[in-house]
Amino acid sequence: MIFIRTIISFLKDDEYRDLLLTTLAVLGGGSIAYHYLEGWSWIDSVYFSIITLTTIGYGDFSPQTEAGKLFTIFYIIIGIGIILTFVNTVYNHYAEVRVEEKKK
Repeated sequence: MIFIRTIISFLKDDEYRDLLLTTLAVLGGGSIAYHYLEGWSWIDSVYFSIITLTTIGYGDFSPQTEAGKLFTIFYIIIGIGIILTFVNTVYNHYAEVRVEEKKK
């Protein structure tokens, strides 16, 4: 139940909502780019975008075109900071809600 309340309170806050939209825009932009630059399916493009920006990097996909490789360089530089900020913000918000719940 605390998880659902955390998500709802997260979405009500304008700054958090903007961060979520920015994160989705970065992942969406990367997915579109990989779909057209590399000719991957949509699911493969989304998968690669998420795996790349979360720095997991399984290695099962990699850009083969020069345009895809150049895009990936800039995508990583821009995207990792946004994704890490998003993950850190969600965690901090969840921790704050848990502390408030314990006080009650």
